Amino acid sequence: MTRSRRAQSLAIASVLTALMLVVLDASIVNVALPTLACDLRVSAASAVLVVTAYQAGLVMALLPCGALGESLGHRRIFMAGVTLFTAASALCASAPNLTWLITARFVQGLGAAAAMSLGVALLRTVIPAHRLGVAIGWNALVVALTSAAGPTVGALVLSWASWPWLFAINLPLGLFVLGAARALPHADGSLRRLDGVSVALNMGGFGLLILGAETLASAPILALIVMTCGTISLTVLARRDAQHDAPLLPLDLLARSSFRRSATASICCFVGHGAGLVALPFYLQHSLGLSPLEAGLYITPWPLMAAVAASLAGRMARPSTTAMLCATGCALLSAGLFAASAWPLAQAPMTLMPIVMLCGLGFGLFQVTNNRSMFLSAPVERTGAAGGLQAMARLTGQTTGVIVMTLLFGALPLDTAPRVGLVIGALLTLTAGLLSTRHR
Repeated sequence: MTRSRRAQSLAIASVLTALMLVVLDASIVNVALPTLACDLRVSAASAVLVVTAYQAGLVMALLPCGALGESLGHRRIFMAGVTLFTAASALCASAPNLTWLITARFVQGLGAAAAMSLGVALLRTVIPAHRLGVAIGWNALVVALTSAAGPTVGALVLSWASWPWLFAINLPLGLFVLGAARALPHADGSLRRLDGVSVALNMGGFGLLILGAETLASAPILALIVMTCGTISLTVLARRDAQHDAPLLPLDLLARSSFRRSATASICCFVGHGAGLVALPFYLQHSLGLSPLEAGLYITPWPLMAAVAASLAGRMARPSTTAMLCATGCALLSAGLFAASAWPLAQAPMTLMPIVMLCGLGFGLFQVTNNRSMFLSAPVERTGAAGGLQAMARLTGQTTGVIVMTLLFGALPLDTAPRVGLVIGALLTLTAGLLSTRHR
């Protein structure tokens, strides 16, 4: 292998490994939530904050990190984000209480935002333009597989170690990414000054919306006030950005009907996905009495089938087949989530295996095809902004799914909340499928 080919391979490995890490950490903790709640002596709703804090940091920092990358250079911001993510992982692993862990997870999310928002833009610097579609397929495949594999990986770690190791395993991988990232081409950014007011409005708006949603069950009036303030903040940001040549919110892409529908469908699908992967571990461990390892093994067919489906979708995806593949994937995922809720699993737990396989098959078909459609519907010069919005859609859906489960855990008995969450996820996934049937 020539030096240039070796450098290209290292650069690609750096970006994809970083993406795998940040997506994995959004779901690897799910299967450990019952264990965390027990060890830290907190309620199920409080334990779910460990997931929400990470996703809040990601959502709040995603667009600002994309803008920083354009201003100061993609590689520089990417490496800074991976450094922060790795350091925060060490803080998570050493957390003595829930407050420490939630704070460290939020910081970890801030670092993860840089890696997630700049991944596709960095791949474009090392891959020829005519192979951009292939790079987008890699990106979508890593996201689909890693999102689904998180609970299984978490269960395997918990089978031989305690929960802090869920975060400690990030350390060697984070160091590898930083070393391999040196092979990425160095390019100066535009040095365009970042609008601090727009960044504050962005982070404040998304932060207030998530905070309001989290407190909706315990303090509904206060929550509505907080969410209204968040909505006002984002509205002001949109109007302010309309006057800028390089807006923080890439509204020009959302004006494209095909991109907007893909993004909306992605949000709906990931609400179902996020709620399902939080509900299932509680359902299996609390209601059915399974161990974390057993619960993880029951969920393992999800990522395995997602891998098969992602491979098929990558080969079958064409402009003429996009709507059909996305709608089929959502229908299968919706059917699987509904079956997981309605089927009498206590009498025959093994029947969960084909149900989870159905979920994985549907998830892989939809995500790879929908992500590919979203990226290719944006101009090449706007790939960075498209990547930020694609990640924002995914994270908004995941965060909403987790918040739905937090509200359900606070309002319903622990035996009932997971099954209700699975039904809600099934309905929203079905909505994503209906959106996908419209002309793209």
